[in-house]
Amino acid sequence: MFTYTRLYTDEDGESHFEDAQFDFALTEYAPPAPPLLLSAFTPARQFGFMQAPAGWSSDWHPSSGRTMFFVLSGEWEVTASDGETRTFGVGSVLLAEDTEGRGHTSRVVSAVDSLAAMLEL
Repeated sequence: MFTYTRLYTDEDGESHFEDAQFDFALTEYAPPAPPLLLSAFTPARQFGFMQAPAGWSSDWHPSSGRTMFFVLSGEWEVTASDGETRTFGVGSVLLAEDTEGRGHTSRVVSAVDSLAAMLEL
């Protein structure tokens, strides 16, 4: 099991966080390599990287699309419109699905620049 954070919009347009998970099953993925644990696959549209300098911050905005956000360096602070704030450091994964409503704010809180891998679903 792998736990990540989901940021979504409810029917009233407010964004919220929730903990979600990927489950794994022992799979013969690349024989003759031994079986390994693999999650179900999710279709993806495109992939890219995003770099933001230390101290960067945004005003309220919705996500531009359903995006898996993988923090590779630096640390982010994201606030949902319900007021909850979470911090995402190296190795954190956020599924941003708040594509409508007020959205969220985000800022780089680390002393170093941040690099993130973005996978649009």
